Amino acid sequence: MIPLITTWQQAAWVALDILLVAVLIYQVLVMIRGTRAAPMLVGLMVIAAAFYLAHIGELTTLNWVVSHVLPYVVFALIVVFQSEIRHLLADLGRRFSFLRGSSAESDSYDDIVLAANLFSQNQTGALIVIEREIGLRTHIESGVPLDARLTYDLLATIFRPSAPLHDGAVIVQKDRIAAAACFLPLSMNPLLSTQLGTRHRAGIGITEETDAIAVICSEETGAISLAIEGKIERDLTVDQLRERLSSELRRYMAPVALPTPMASPEDEFNEDSDSALHQPASPRKSEAGSESEPRL
Repeated sequence: MIPLITTWQQAAWVALDILLVAVLIYQVLVMIRGTRAAPMLVGLMVIAAAFYLAHIGELTTLNWVVSHVLPYVVFALIVVFQSEIRHLLADLGRRFSFLRGSSAESDSYDDIVLAANLFSQNQTGALIVIEREIGLRTHIESGVPLDARLTYDLLATIFRPSAPLHDGAVIVQKDRIAAAACFLPLSMNPLLSTQLGTRHRAGIGITEETDAIAVICSEETGAISLAIEGKIERDLTVDQLRERLSSELRRYMAPVALPTPMASPEDEFNEDSDSALHQPASPRKSEAGSESEPRL
């Protein structure tokens, strides 16, 4: 029997109850949309409908099976949807946490922006993960611990193609590089483009399970990408990367002058001489860092 609503207080509580249930169902549907959990949920609904029909009918054997199996269904759902449940709980923790608003760190991530600019120019593959509220200790332990101050020079050295630590991810904690050559979980999202390789899928995968930010530089095209909450933003400029990091980390990042290619006086003299003699100009270096950083 549905209780009668006699006062406005009871009506308010009933409305709040319905609203909370609707929000919970909506958040669950949004969470599983486009993931492998969606078809699993459809199959689960079909099985539940079959069990309901067996319950209201006179299917004695099926009712006996359901009555003995139903207590274990909860544990089966936890095993099947463990990744989605973990992601939902982490998302709820981020929304109800006040640590982000109260943190007043003075560290700057402009070194990451400058390093991404270098990697983009030289088409060097790189994956930099910035830890936020959810710890990445498990992934840090999978790599080589460094615990070094975050600098542009150190990032450029780590991701040099000839360096032994370039194949893997760098994890940044506040203003320090915790570890390099770390292994990250690959995203299994079937909606991702087939053009995304292992480096991009690893960057997306770590942001699906945690609230970390992943900066990815493509080895083939030199394009800069940013992965947040399981979504990727591709082909970002250096200024766009700085703005997105500043927005996500909730701190002001003052623009820093980026290194620009400069021609030496000898190159300018040779070019002028060649043009005066109407001879084909010799090929020039298009970027200042192309000699110091070999292409992959």
